[in-house]
Amino acid sequence: MGDAPRTWILTSSPDNHAATAARDFTVIGMKERRRNQALQMEPGDRIVLYLTQVMRFAAAIRLTGALYEERTKIWPGKPGKEDDYPWRFDCEPELVLDEPLWVTAESLKDDLAHIRKWPAEHWKLAFQGQLRTVSGADAALLMDRMHAAAGAVA
Repeated sequence: MGDAPRTWILTSSPDNHAATAARDFTVIGMKERRRNQALQMEPGDRIVLYLTQVMRFAAAIRLTGALYEERTKIWPGKPGKEDDYPWRFDCEPELVLDEPLWVTAESLKDDLAHIRKWPAEHWKLAFQGQLRTVSGADAALLMDRMHAAAGAVA
């Protein structure tokens, strides 16, 4: 598809994040209704993991394989609203932050162009829905902040 790898933000719960972490960030899944977006993803693309409830960025992973369908349950999902997250990719961790170092979305709300698409008082809407791409500038900013939180040089 595209020439340069893209950066996606994947919104998930802390419980789903824990399930991904338990597998050493080697597999990631998209909800049933996100198939069309999953079809746009390619090996080399980055996914930045954003966690609901705590509103923080916790990790960045790289897709290492092509899209496949698998319905074995890995992620708990929402109570009473189960989803197999069937559109899956093999992946590898790029940067994983320990929980105390997770980067708050609020600390980025004035800097990310993606968030500025919404009225300032409704910035949290930028992370509704499971999956979205961000610009190269936003991707660089996210990674810079996450590397700074990790104490690493970006």
